[in-house]
Amino acid sequence: MTLHFPNASRNYSPTRQCVCFWGHDSASEVAFHMDEEALIKISPYANRDEASLLHVFDVNRARIQETASVAYSRSRGPQSYHRLSASDLLQPVHRGGSHGQK
Repeated sequence: MTLHFPNASRNYSPTRQCVCFWGHDSASEVAFHMDEEALIKISPYANRDEASLLHVFDVNRARIQETASVAYSRSRGPQSYHRLSASDLLQPVHRGGSHGQK
């Protein structure tokens, strides 16, 4: 199961209190909802309005998509919807360099 995110569109749903985005596994579309609380965990000082939450999502897109990919790969059987919460968040991935290594 390889998940790709070719479509950068996302939207905020005030009724669901989440940012919605989509991934693709071959021809299948998979919907993800990232909880508002998870976005606030990433950026604790962000305002809880649509523009601010979408900004947090955009700045942290790589981390969020990686979290979505891990959640999707752990699911049992094909699912077309995943709700991601703060507990699903992965630690930031630091690539490159040899910081702190001897």
